[in-house]
Amino acid sequence: MSTSGLEGVVVAQTKLSAINGAEGELIYGGYEIDDLARHTTFEEVCYLLWNGELPNQAQLDGLRAQLAAEQDAAPELIEMLRAYPRTADPMAGLRTIVSALGMFDPNADDNTEPELRRKAILLTAKMPTLTAAFERIRNGKEPVAPRAGLSMAANFLYMLNGEEADEIRVRTMDAALILHAEHGMNASTFAARVTAGTLSDVYSAIVSAIGTLKGPSHGGANVEVMNMLRDIAQSGTEPEAWVDHALESGRRVMGFGHRVYKATDPRAKVLRDLADQIVPAEGGEGGRGGRYWLDLSDRIRSHMQARMEAAGKKIYPNVDFFSASVYTTLGIPEDLFTAVFAMARTPGWTAHLFEQYAKNRLIRPEAEYTGPRGLTVKPVGER
Repeated sequence: MSTSGLEGVVVAQTKLSAINGAEGELIYGGYEIDDLARHTTFEEVCYLLWNGELPNQAQLDGLRAQLAAEQDAAPELIEMLRAYPRTADPMAGLRTIVSALGMFDPNADDNTEPELRRKAILLTAKMPTLTAAFERIRNGKEPVAPRAGLSMAANFLYMLNGEEADEIRVRTMDAALILHAEHGMNASTFAARVTAGTLSDVYSAIVSAIGTLKGPSHGGANVEVMNMLRDIAQSGTEPEAWVDHALESGRRVMGFGHRVYKATDPRAKVLRDLADQIVPAEGGEGGRGGRYWLDLSDRIRSHMQARMEAAGKKIYPNVDFFSASVYTTLGIPEDLFTAVFAMARTPGWTAHLFEQYAKNRLIRPEAEYTGPRGLTVKPVGER
């Protein structure tokens, strides 16, 4: 029996997250994602994923200190980023620099539990620094070092834009990181666990995950949403007419539907609520500030819902639909969206690696052969 794309096949047991696609539910370690995104920080969620419980104040302070101690990027890594071509894809850059981190770690091949935890903290802490440095260097700017006393979300926006963000922007960035931190046995998580299943090192497993997330069918959906919004804006077409034409011509309206969710993606609701608080009323390119993109998104969502209801179908916006507008308002360029996704997902990836190494078995599925049989080899001159 063949199951295309392994859909419906259980490949592991996990205590990290659960998705109820029919009800639009996502939980991390027993907590509803809406509750976590509104009432915790990214650092608290990292602790939850790595330890199975939310931290008390002393535990949280300890983790923050450990993360802060690992945030700086070595000069050798910054020089590597300077050597990249200015046209390098951010995910290709991130994939390469994470691989380099493994070469600089003398204990890279030590997969004992203390070492796994050290590397999880190191990777989670350095990913925002390296991502922000990549973005600044390719634009001819000097990297900004992380500032003591800032949260991971605040530091990322500071290192990216060169100035501290206000409280609501930091809170929105924090929530966005939480919403993307973990999501079951998705393609990149599976890739990481397959690599770890061979007893390869953590860095190789995370490189596998980044390479998998790089694909537009997995990590690049919010980039496509922003491209769609810009396409509508530049065409001068009313969004409702654009949606009608897209549906009638068989073109996909990006940001709708999900492989797992058959109801509203719970992450989308949180981002939409936060978006109202951060988007400016005007400004941006040609007067197209955050409010413009958010209003455009709302019109598309409303019309899509009406069209689907008229056709007796159910399709809902996913987390990518609103993250495109939110990230743009936060000053994150489109082609960096997926790298930010990778930053956020690193604690989830590494938490899965804890589980994989703890009860490891080589992941080796089978394939159903559908080719010919009974062929015989002819001499090369007769072929």
